[in-house]
Amino acid sequence: MKTVMNSVKTYTLFTDQDIYLFREGKHYKLYDRFGAHSVEKDGVKGVYFSVWAPNASKVSVIGNFNGWNQDGHALFPRWDGSGIWEGFIAGLTWGTLYKYAIETHRGEILEKSDPYALSWEQNLQAASLVSTTWYEWQDKEWMQSRWQKNTLKAPVSVYEMHLGSWVRDEHHPEKFLNYRDIAVKLIPYIREMGFTHVEFMPLMEYPYDPSWGYQITGFYAATSRFGSPQDLMFLIDELHRSGIGVILDWVPSHFPGDANGLHQFDGSYLYEHEDPRKGFHPDWKSYIFNYGRNEVKSFLISNAMFWLERYHADGLRVDAVTSMLHLDYSRNEGEWEPNIYGGNVNLEAKTFLQEFNTAVYKEFGDNIITIAEESSDFPMLTKPVHDGGVGFGMKWMMGWMHDTLAYFKEDTVNRKFLHHKLTFASMYMYNENYMMPLSHDEVVHGKASLIYKMKGDEWQKFANLRALYVYMFTHPGAKLLFMGDEFGQTSEWNFRKSLDWHLLNFPVHKGLQTAVKDLNHLYRNETAFYETQFSPEGFEWVEADDTDNSVYIYLRKGKKEEDVLMVILNLTPRVLDYKIGVAAGSQWEVIFNSDDEKYAGSGVQPDIFREDAEEYKGHQKSISIRLPPLAGVVLKKKAKNNNGKEASKTKDKKDDSGRRRTGKPLR
Repeated sequence: MKTVMNSVKTYTLFTDQDIYLFREGKHYKLYDRFGAHSVEKDGVKGVYFSVWAPNASKVSVIGNFNGWNQDGHALFPRWDGSGIWEGFIAGLTWGTLYKYAIETHRGEILEKSDPYALSWEQNLQAASLVSTTWYEWQDKEWMQSRWQKNTLKAPVSVYEMHLGSWVRDEHHPEKFLNYRDIAVKLIPYIREMGFTHVEFMPLMEYPYDPSWGYQITGFYAATSRFGSPQDLMFLIDELHRSGIGVILDWVPSHFPGDANGLHQFDGSYLYEHEDPRKGFHPDWKSYIFNYGRNEVKSFLISNAMFWLERYHADGLRVDAVTSMLHLDYSRNEGEWEPNIYGGNVNLEAKTFLQEFNTAVYKEFGDNIITIAEESSDFPMLTKPVHDGGVGFGMKWMMGWMHDTLAYFKEDTVNRKFLHHKLTFASMYMYNENYMMPLSHDEVVHGKASLIYKMKGDEWQKFANLRALYVYMFTHPGAKLLFMGDEFGQTSEWNFRKSLDWHLLNFPVHKGLQTAVKDLNHLYRNETAFYETQFSPEGFEWVEADDTDNSVYIYLRKGKKEEDVLMVILNLTPRVLDYKIGVAAGSQWEVIFNSDDEKYAGSGVQPDIFREDAEEYKGHQKSISIRLPPLAGVVLKKKAKNNNGKEASKTKDKKDDSGRRRTGKPLR
C-alpha cells in the first residue's frame, strides 16, 4: 500500500453525553464511537480512530499505511479528562492494517490491537483491520416473531457447537470451512434433527486454538478463522430464515495476557483489577475484569449489546459466572479478600451482571435470552433484578448433570443405591429457570465420551444413553446437547479435527441419532413438555421410590387439563410387567419407546395389557404395562370423543421374549 503522509486531524464522534455515560458505566453503545470508523471530513474520506488509554503519555496509529512508524500519526488526547485519544487520518480505507503505539509514563512503547476493532489478522502479529459490520439482512420475519421462540414458554433445545471441529474440508481436513460453507451443511442438519437453537462456542477473535475460543483478545471482532464479519452474518441470517435461533458464548469473566491485548493496555491495570486476588485467575492464567470500574462496565455491556444488535444473536450464554461471583473461586485461604460484609461474594461482579441483564432485556425484551453457566447454588440467578435477583433468563442445571451422569455410569445392579440421584433434581428444579446441559466440558480431558460413560456391553451402552436422553428431553427445563453426542461419538471431543461422521454407517449410531431426532420433535410437538416447564404445576411424580426395580414414573402437564404425558424409565436390563396407578376414566397410548428397533433397540413393545378399576397406590385405578429393558417410554393421555369416551382402545397383550440384541463391538 502506498504510504499516506497526511498528518492526523482533530475530529470526534463523541458528544458530552457520550463522555458522561461512558464514565458513569452507563454507555451501552460504545461501538458506535470507539474504534476505527470510515468517515468524511471537509470533503475528504478517511478513518477516525479513538481509543481509551488514560495513563498513556502518547498514542499513535501505526500500520501498513505508514510502515508501522510511531512518529507520523499521533492522536490527540481529549480535553475533558476522559482518557480518550482520537483523530482523523485522511486517505485510509477498509482493509487497512493498524495498531496503537502507546507510550507509557515509564517511556515504554506498547503495540496494542484495537479493543473495538471489528476484524483482526489471523497471525502472530494479529493487527486490527479497518472493517465494517454493514450487511443486508434477510431475516426480518424471524426478528419480528422470535420472541415466540425465545420465551420461557417455548421449547428450547440447543445444539452446542465448536465451529472449527464440527466438520472440516473433506479434501483438506487441516483447513477450516468458511462460515458460508458451514451454513450449507449445518442448516439442513439442524432442521432435520429438530433442534430449536444452535449455540456457538466463542466466535470472538482469540489467538490460541486450544483455548477453544475462551481466551478472547478481540471482543468486538468475529474470528477471521472462518471468514469475514459478513460471512458470519450470512450464517446467522440463514439460520434465522430456517427458523433456527442462535446463541453465542460470551466471556466477560477474563482475558489472556497477550502483548497486543487488553492486559496493561496503557501500561497500567486498565481493564483488569490491580489486586491479583481479584485480578488474576489462577486456573486459566488469565486476567479478571475490574467490574468496579465504570468504563470497564461500559466496555463489557456495550460488547453484549454489539453481538445482540449487529449480529442479530438471540441469546448470550455467559461463561464462567461462578468464577465471577465468588472471590474465593479456586483460591485457598489467605489468597482472597472478603467483601465489606465478610463474605465471599464479589459484590462488584454481581452488580455488573445485574446491570448487564437489566440493560439487554430493556433493549431487546423477550426477543433474547441470557443464560448463566453457573455451578454453585448462588441464589436467585434467574430472578428479576428488581426483586433482588441477578436477572438471567436461564441457568445451566449443573447439579442435574453431575447426578445424572454419576447414576448412568453405575452398574445396573448397584443403581438401587443411587436411585435418588435422579429424583433429587425435583427438590430444586423450580428454584431457577434451568437449562439441562450435556456440554463440551463433559467429553474432554479424560472424562470419556458420553457413550463410553455408560455401563455394560455395546447394547447396554446405547440403551443407557437413549434412556438418559429420554430422561433429559422429558424433564422440566430447556435442553442442551453438545455436537457428536447425538450419534454417540466414541472418542473424546478433539478441537483439532472433524467429528467422526463415518460412525453413522453403523446401525447403533444411526439408531441413536434417530432417537435424538424423534425426541426433539416430540419435545417440540407436545405442549405438556414445554408450556409449564418452569412451573411446578407442570410436573408430578407417580413413582419415585421403586429402588429395587430402578423404575421412575412422572407426569408432564400442559395448561389444559387433558394435556398430560406419562414418562416411564426402566433402568435395569430386565423386561418388567409393571402396574401403575392412574386417574379414573383415563386411558393411555404409547407415543415413544427408546427400545424400538428403529433406534437399534431390542424391539420390546411397551403394551398396556390390563386395566383394573380398583384403587392402587392412592390412584383411582391402575394399568399394567410391559416395560422394555434399559428404556424410556412416553405415554399420552387419550383425548375423549364427543360421547365422552376414549378415542381408541389399548392393545392386547403380546408375547414378547424381550431378548436383547448383542450387536457388534463399539468402533
